[in-house]
Amino acid sequence: MGLLVDSGPQCDGYTNGLFASATLCVPGTTSCQTFDHLLVDTGSYGVRVLESELTLDLPAVASASGQPLAECVPFVDSTTWGPVRMADVKLGGELAANLPIQVIGENTFAKPASCTGSAANDFQTLGANGFLGVGIYKQDCGAPCAEPPSSRLNPGTYYACSPTQSCAIAAVPLSQQVANPVAAFPVDNNGVIIQLPSVSAAGAPSVAGLLTFGIGTQANNGLGSATVLAPDMQGYVTTTFPIGGTPYESTIDSGSNFLFFLDSAATGLKMCTGGLSSFYCPTSTANLSATLSSINGASTTIGFSVANLSKLSASAFALSDVAGPMPRFPYDTTVPAFDWGLPFFFGRSVYTAIEEQNTPAGVGPYFAF
Repeated sequence: MGLLVDSGPQCDGYTNGLFASATLCVPGTTSCQTFDHLLVDTGSYGVRVLESELTLDLPAVASASGQPLAECVPFVDSTTWGPVRMADVKLGGELAANLPIQVIGENTFAKPASCTGSAANDFQTLGANGFLGVGIYKQDCGAPCAEPPSSRLNPGTYYACSPTQSCAIAAVPLSQQVANPVAAFPVDNNGVIIQLPSVSAAGAPSVAGLLTFGIGTQANNGLGSATVLAPDMQGYVTTTFPIGGTPYESTIDSGSNFLFFLDSAATGLKMCTGGLSSFYCPTSTANLSATLSSINGASTTIGFSVANLSKLSASAFALSDVAGPMPRFPYDTTVPAFDWGLPFFFGRSVYTAIEEQNTPAGVGPYFAF
């Protein structure tokens, strides 16, 4: 199915947003609605659409006690909140039937104080119509969210809500958690391939790409000579930077619009000033290299560039050479890290294999490119 990197759903200047469309239906019916500009995200799992855009009456997912469920989902720099509903999800001719999804917004249930983080619950804060999470896991939380609410293992992602809008952390089995739609396909369900062309150093106003379902299941989705990198128990691979230098935890995440890594002191890259002060602005383009490796012993060396963001065209929304710091990994505040965001995907075929699913390179999860 088609992918598009452009300026966003309202042409509002979204840089390096990778978008696709999905059709949601009331389960088992032809009452359907198509959503465009869903952010394609290999760093998350499941379909999420804005409540403000949804016109379908999708059935609620209920807790064991019969209360409707809502979810608080942390992303790298924001948090989404909203109810969990059931939908048939259609993607490029494939169907994930009766799938739990999240509806993002506070109209149904007010966000509780325990759902912390910078809220991205409307178009103004999200900049997209939702998410299409096609990462390496089947559910967005997994076994920890099935633990009792009092357990230290339960991260407090899911809530059961009363008619008075009082919501409390709940235990939710895997079958009711927001799920990766690809894993629910009857075929081509072991992963995805994101294919984007290269872009010049100056960038491009827009770029078209391809999202292919399945790995080694059809004539058009073989692995070829791609290097397979298996993640650790937290879903991370290792980046050694510079080559022969320090190893860092890292993720491969199409939902991050820039490369994010280390800080100015560690990289030697100057920071931008003014409104761009959260990003790198080297005096001249820096050509860098790093080694990516994994717990299966595989490794590969990649080159990448970081340009001066302030000198790039304001009309270019597909950029392969933009970056910012990540002095602390979002889920471990003591560890510097690498987030290989969308610039990493340009000019590559990037494979994301789903946990427990068989592929020609073995059982997922893994990344390959």
